[in-house]
Amino acid sequence: MASASASASMRGGESAKGTARRPDRVLAARRRRAAVLLLALAYTAAMLVLLLGADGTGLGAGGGRVVVGAPRPRARAPAPPGSVYRSHLVFERLLPEMRALASRPSPLMAPHYKKSGKRWVPCIRKRLTQSALPPSNGFLVIEANGGLNQQRISICDAVAVASLLNATLVSPAFHLNSVWRDSSKFGDIFDEDHFIETLRKHVRVVKELPENVSAQFDHNISSILNMRTKAFSSQSYYLEKVLPKLLELGAVRIAPFSNRLANSVPSNINALRCLANYEALRFSEPIRILADNMVDRMIKKSALTGGKYMSVHLRFEEDMVAFSCCIYDGDWKENIAMENARERGWRGKFRRPGRVINPEANRRNGRCPLAPIEFSLCRLE
Repeated sequence: MASASASASMRGGESAKGTARRPDRVLAARRRRAAVLLLALAYTAAMLVLLLGADGTGLGAGGGRVVVGAPRPRARAPAPPGSVYRSHLVFERLLPEMRALASRPSPLMAPHYKKSGKRWVPCIRKRLTQSALPPSNGFLVIEANGGLNQQRISICDAVAVASLLNATLVSPAFHLNSVWRDSSKFGDIFDEDHFIETLRKHVRVVKELPENVSAQFDHNISSILNMRTKAFSSQSYYLEKVLPKLLELGAVRIAPFSNRLANSVPSNINALRCLANYEALRFSEPIRILADNMVDRMIKKSALTGGKYMSVHLRFEEDMVAFSCCIYDGDWKENIAMENARERGWRGKFRRPGRVINPEANRRNGRCPLAPIEFSLCRLE
């Protein structure tokens, strides 16, 4: 009996505890449902605010009302003047005015604008001395790189260096540029026979290496020792470093040869530079004929505009535009093409650590090549 009454007492106690826990569970469930409902209402309200604001009819529209919690867009500062390419827009705006001004007489054609004074005369002959050439110390082979102007300077420097070394100059070879891909030889651009004859009393020049010398190097120019001379090397460098190798091997090569001779050399050496530039270097006959035709055309065409004309070396080419790191009116394709051109031509130079490319600053500082349309904005007055 006592055992039975104890069991009943225990069951009664458990029943009482369960009854006490039941209201707590119900209350907790209700709280969870309320929290979920509040979250759903808050999400719905936020979506409505965003939608109404996007349509321009809600709180996000004008009237000075601001969407609560929405970030205010930051106004982008305008680009500094001159930092963005807008020449095509300027051209469209100024074209009527340019056409009107083109019909007016130009004040530069008036007599008071003409320069007066003595004529400039060449002084080459005053500095050059003519004497019998001593026996040659060997053959100098150079490779003129860069554009036509750089190649011309290289040729003049080569004449001067050949005189310093008392070497026989082989007609300069032209570096095959990756942009122009022009395989022209010296004789295609310049009158080679005239070049050799003009320099005959000062520097020996041959069109190619003699057979016996070429055979020593397996008929391969690349087998000739390349001296890798630094830019603007002095007279003493050539006499102390290059001349001994020339005497030892019979031929030396310097490639590339752009700007490889210092400006400060004796006056008679500089006179040879002038002789090469102004007298020995003459364009080949086909180029001279083409130039004469172009000049005749310019004279005839300019007669329609009072003698006014403009001669332009545009130089708006892939390598120059890529090197400038400027942005024009192209899209992302143009940017990728210029990036690839920089990598082909200069192999990582523009990717070095610390190298900062700022196209806007380049344009403000006048370092961007003029586009064709920008040249058309220029006129003679």
